[in-house]
Amino acid sequence: MTNKPAIPRALLKRCLAFVIFIGLFSSAACSHQVKPQSISYGKDKLHTFDLYSPKKPQSAPIIIMVHGGAWRFGDKSSVGVVKNKVARWLPNGFIFISVNYRLLPDSDPLEQAEDIAAALAYIQKNGDRWGADPNKIVLMGHSAGAHLVTMLATSAAIVADHDIKPWLGTISIDTAAFDIVALMERDHYRFYDRVFGDDKDYWKSVSPQHILEKPQQPLLAICSTQRKDNPCEAAEVFAHKALMTDMRVEVLKVDLSHKQANTELGRDTAYTEKVESFMKDLDNAVAQLLRNGKAQ
Repeated sequence: MTNKPAIPRALLKRCLAFVIFIGLFSSAACSHQVKPQSISYGKDKLHTFDLYSPKKPQSAPIIIMVHGGAWRFGDKSSVGVVKNKVARWLPNGFIFISVNYRLLPDSDPLEQAEDIAAALAYIQKNGDRWGADPNKIVLMGHSAGAHLVTMLATSAAIVADHDIKPWLGTISIDTAAFDIVALMERDHYRFYDRVFGDDKDYWKSVSPQHILEKPQQPLLAICSTQRKDNPCEAAEVFAHKALMTDMRVEVLKVDLSHKQANTELGRDTAYTEKVESFMKDLDNAVAQLLRNGKAQ
């Protein structure tokens, strides 16, 4: 009979640690619905969103997330878009929704903003079916998605066209596209030409700086200090104009890359806590959920 070689003690320890980790992960996963429900909000195949829900939600606030990707790429299910945010906020009692929308070259940024508006209107009308409170919505987006949610946060016309009710506030994660005219008239990345073209009137139609005429819901503009194109300067100029209309806009500068500003949100860090501080000021019920304890 052949003797089997002994398993090294170090390997046994690693295997045991892995088993324990899987067990803990599974226990945490069972505390909320990890697999999302896919819901259609329009006729196009990209008119869909993923709904992540805690168990048996009751009047749960909603966080709506809009992915980036240079207005041409990206998807609602990307790990960097979803993972840390779901892990943070579902255990605290939030519903998290990640939205897809039509992309270039088939649909330009103005049409994409209309898609996000249609999704927001659908969620407001149907939120109570999922145990949500459709009056307690935080709208969030990263990069190109940040530009789109900022358009909604500044365009009274788009909001009116879709019969959208006021939402609590908007979190714009690291976009330099506040003033499209200024962006296109200075040195810029070439991909912006494929996005916005060369029509100055069109630039104005998709420029939050030009759209904003009267105060809307509060907005947090998060910007990376590591980017060479200085989105923090664009955010501060936008905040100054918003102040003239009595709209509350806060600028949060973070020493993170463009990618990290998205992927790190939701981790147990000072960055996440600063974003949650903004959220707490929007609504008493949201503040109470965030005060109940950090996500497990």
